[in-house]
Formats: sequence, structure tokens, C-alpha cells
Amino acid sequence: MRVPFRWNLVLLLLLGGTGALIGAGLFGLADGRSGSSPEPPATLDLDFADAQGQTVRLADFRGKAVLLNVWATWCAPCRKEMPSLDRLQAAMGSTRFQVIALSVDRGGLDTVRPFFAEIGVKNLSIYLDPRSTIMKAAALIGLPTTILFDESGREIHRWVGPKEWDSQQAVKEIGDYLNAARALAPEKAWTP
Repeated sequence: MRVPFRWNLVLLLLLGGTGALIGAGLFGLADGRSGSSPEPPATLDLDFADAQGQTVRLADFRGKAVLLNVWATWCAPCRKEMPSLDRLQAAMGSTRFQVIALSVDRGGLDTVRPFFAEIGVKNLSIYLDPRSTIMKAAALIGLPTTILFDESGREIHRWVGPKEWDSQQAVKEIGDYLNAARALAPEKAWTP
């Protein structure tokens, strides 16, 4: 007996949904992780370029908390949140805290510089990873992804998706994560 096309479709959808639920449980989606990527390393050994073409290492920023935002000009949510990252760097950038906006645009500087000029970025430096090595190194699954590192270079939190980074809520959230990471050293409590 031949089964009508729509029943085949229903069966396929049911089996696909069941497989997705099983996959979510097996690969960590059910426990709040996003995707089946491997766990990122506790500290990230990464090098990228600055606007002058010089190699910069994430380790060069040890001694200050770093909010590393991985983005691209072709990513609409990335473009939308960039002004708030610029304002956050203006408000909080110091010897204790820095925002690093790391572009994974293949066009590199020729793509990023006009975009920064177009939206009026004044406080963020240009950092480039045109080979997108960070995607694998940090087990990223989408853009924008923002990772907060403490002064020792240890990842303490990550956000996937856009955020209004200079909002009171975001600034408090950053401070809370940094203070929680310093719970064993209360004399080094972080304040915005």
C-alpha cells in the first residue's frame, strides 16, 4: 500500500524533531550550551593583527580585563551593537579594562576602516582576523560572540548574540562576572 506524500512529510518531521532533541541532549544544547562545538580552552592563545598589520596576541592584554567581541561587517546584529561597544570603551576603557572588537572580515582593514568611519567609531582600535582562526580556537558558533576575560586571561563568561553593551544592565553584568572571578581576592574587587 502506498502512503500519501503528506504522511511521509509528517513522519519525516516527527523523526527529524526527535533526532534534534536527542542531538540537543548529546551535544549540550539541553544544558544551556549553544551547539555541538567542543569546550573552549580556559585561556585562549590567539594572535591577530592590528590596523598597522602588526601581530598582537591576546596574551599582550594580560593584567587587564578584556571584553573580546568577535564580529563582521556583513553581520547585521554586529553592525547594530558596534556603537554601544565604542561607547563602552569610551566610558570604561582604562589600564584595567579594554574592549577588543575583532573583525573576521576576509577583506580585513579595507573592509573595517570604512565601516568604522561610517558609524563614527572613535574609541575602539581595529583588530583583524581575516582567516577567522578564532572561530575554531574559541569554539565559536555564531556572530557576534563576546567573551569576557579576567586579568589573567581566563575566560569567565561569553555571550552569543547582540547586546547594548553600554547599558547600565550590561555594565553591571560585566562587573558582577569580574567580581565573582575575584571572589578569592576581595581586595581586587572590580568597579566600573
